[in-house]
Amino acid sequence: MNYAFWADVVVGFHVAYVGYVVVGQLIILLGLAMRWGWVRNPWFRLTHLAAIAYVAYEDLRGIACPLTIWEARLREWAGQDVQEGSFMGRLFHNILFYDDADQSLFPKLHVGFAVLVVLTFLLAPPRFRKKTATAAASASPALPAPPTSTTAPLPR
Repeated sequence: MNYAFWADVVVGFHVAYVGYVVVGQLIILLGLAMRWGWVRNPWFRLTHLAAIAYVAYEDLRGIACPLTIWEARLREWAGQDVQEGSFMGRLFHNILFYDDADQSLFPKLHVGFAVLVVLTFLLAPPRFRKKTATAAASASPALPAPPTSTTAPLPR
């Protein structure tokens, strides 16, 4: 099994996850300003909220990110240090992790960003479709009426 490859896949997924949260929030704010209706899509908004809520929960409870643990373990099994991975693996890892930064700052940023997402969710909530009587009637075609008999019943 090529553990280094799977470590690169995990860190790539990790970058995509962070990108979904950060870029998603920027798109939501831009979309609200531009009156784009699709940014109120409930699936998009709920998954976006859940993604950052999970990260904030991890930070508040002192839980290490599973993706970080998996990447480190796969690199260990591959006999690599993080800086020994492939070009893309190192690039993705360096996008996520900063060696010179104060590590106590990141939980505060994560929770603060989660508060921003929750406020956006509350102030500009997603729009759930409401089924009205006319919409429900037009969505499902009416069944034909049962045939009525104008003749007398057959004798037994």
